[in-house]
Amino acid sequence: MNYIQLIKDGVIHKNPVFIQVLALCPLLAVTTSAVNGLAMGLATTTVMICASTVIAITRKIIPAEIRIAAAVIIIAGFVTVVQFMMEAYAPPRINEALGIYIPLIVVNCILFARVESFASKNNPFSSSVDALGMGLGFTLGLFTVGVIREFLGSGSILGVELLHDTTYHMLIMIMPPGAFFTLGVIILIIKHAKIKKLHEKRGR
Repeated sequence: MNYIQLIKDGVIHKNPVFIQVLALCPLLAVTTSAVNGLAMGLATTTVMICASTVIAITRKIIPAEIRIAAAVIIIAGFVTVVQFMMEAYAPPRINEALGIYIPLIVVNCILFARVESFASKNNPFSSSVDALGMGLGFTLGLFTVGVIREFLGSGSILGVELLHDTTYHMLIMIMPPGAFFTLGVIILIIKHAKIKKLHEKRGR
């Protein structure tokens, strides 16, 4: 199995945010800043890797009839661990911003998609690499949207103020409509690039 391709698929070709357009709830809610998006992405990636590895290890032990229930319990266990770790070590500001969205990783559709389509059918190492790729793709999506929204809405990136003049701040970008607009523009750019590339291939 080509592990490099698994990473590339998750980050680029099958990016869960920009290509598959999955898990929009945390994307739209927590990306008011780049730090929040990065923290949420890394938390989800950690759970995804751990859960996928365990499910791949136990895939031949757990009966098919209770596979989904077992996956929920495994994922919930790792989400609880990650939540406790963040409460203990993450800055209070990040914990307050992410709030309920950390526990909601349990029902993250990207997690269930990879568990069902990949981890339940492949060996532990392949499953962990696949989860890493998808997790990095998800993190990249959240971080990118967070950077754009934070810069346009607050004039800063990662908390570092770049635009001191507040007249240039677009407050709507750190509100829910700003998230939809940012995601829509990014997807539009990606689709346009794909269509342009396809036309170039046909032209040859």
